[in-house]
Amino acid sequence: MMADAVKYEKKESIAFISMNRPEKRNALSIEMANGFVEALKDAENDSAIKTVIISGEGKIFSAGGDLEVLHTLDNSVKIMEYMKQALEIIQTIRELDKYVISAVHGFAAGAGFSIAVAADFVVAKKDAAFVCSFTNVGIIPDLGLLKKLTDNLPSAIAKEWISSGRPVSAEEAYHRGIVNKVTEGDVLEAAADYAGFIVNGPPLANKFVKHMVNHADEWSTGTNDLQETAIQTLLLQSEDNKEGIQAFFEKRNPAFKGK
Repeated sequence: MMADAVKYEKKESIAFISMNRPEKRNALSIEMANGFVEALKDAENDSAIKTVIISGEGKIFSAGGDLEVLHTLDNSVKIMEYMKQALEIIQTIRELDKYVISAVHGFAAGAGFSIAVAADFVVAKKDAAFVCSFTNVGIIPDLGLLKKLTDNLPSAIAKEWISSGRPVSAEEAYHRGIVNKVTEGDVLEAAADYAGFIVNGPPLANKFVKHMVNHADEWSTGTNDLQETAIQTLLLQSEDNKEGIQAFFEKRNPAFKGK
């Protein structure tokens, strides 16, 4: 059950998932991990939902792994089980058929950083910060963060962010391509506004764009060409394509239905 560790609501075509342990700085518990995944899957199965926005309750996005819980994991089996459940959040976001936007305020540290940048897009409040706090307790980034930073930053910058553990401002993360939009206003409102191009866009095409981009580094050029051709053949027969063409000639905005 989603229970109390995760807040979940739907407003029109957007699903909002919020980590709800403000008294623990939204530290990642097993209950939260399970509720997070359950909410993501519910949003994916709801045809009325076009996109998902994830956030944190209280003063920050998330402080990362729950050190009180981690301190009790005294053998490899327990550690692996905790890691597996936490990693399922990242994997579900990555493979979801719908775009996910993270709305970050305060700071996203450790696993909170991992969750924030696992989203397809990141909207951050101007005073937000991203912190690779792992090395502060003698470990390395996990939940996909090490690869995410390695893939998207020059190696010297990735190593600096990881090994210094210094707070990276929203502005710096924006200029490094980790954040899509920085706002001085309410970050949830800014994320919902940012979602406009998704909400009004073609769901089928967006689904394939997400998966093609996420897996592009796994394919050869030839395999990619075949994937593009197969998907394009499918989309050119869709109702959305016909609607898009008709709207173009009628000089109006298309009304895509994901069919």
